[in-house]
Amino acid sequence: MHTTYRILNKAIEGLLVLIFSLLVLDVVWQVVSRYVVGQSSSFTEEFARFSLIWLTVLGAAYINGQKEGHLSMDFLLSKLTADKQKRRHRIIQIVMAVFALVIMVIGGGNLVYTTLKLGQLSPALLVPLGYVYAIVPICGLMIIFFSVYHIKITFNANNNEY
Repeated sequence: MHTTYRILNKAIEGLLVLIFSLLVLDVVWQVVSRYVVGQSSSFTEEFARFSLIWLTVLGAAYINGQKEGHLSMDFLLSKLTADKQKRRHRIIQIVMAVFALVIMVIGGGNLVYTTLKLGQLSPALLVPLGYVYAIVPICGLMIIFFSVYHIKITFNANNNEY
C-alpha cells in the first residue's frame, strides 16, 4: 500500500506541474495574442477555466495525501494525549472519506454521466464536458485511498507520526 501511495503522489505531482505549465503557457499566449497580434484566441479562456478546475481538484486530492499539507488549527489537538490524537485523526479521515464517496464519487459520477449522456460540448474546444468533470470522481477515489492509507498508519503501533 505504501508503494501505491508513493507512486500515486508522484503521478499527481507530475500532473499538477504539467497542468500548471500548460496554464501558464495558455495565459501568456492569451496576452500575446490580444496585445501583440491584436486578436484574441478563442480557446484560451476556456482552456484556462478547465485547467483551473483540474488543478484545484487534483491539488485538493494531493494535499489530502500529504500529512502536513492541510491548513489546520491544531492548538487544541496538540493538548490531547497521543492515543486521543490518533483517534481524532481517524475520525477526521473517516469523515473525509465519506464526503469524498458521497459528494465526489457518487455526485461527481452522476454529473459526468449526465453531461456525457446529454452530449454537452464546450463551445470553443468542443470537448465533451463529462471529460472535464471526470476529475471530480477520480479525485474522490484518490481521497478515499489516502484516507484509508492514513487510517492504516494510525493503527500501526510502531508509528508515532500522528
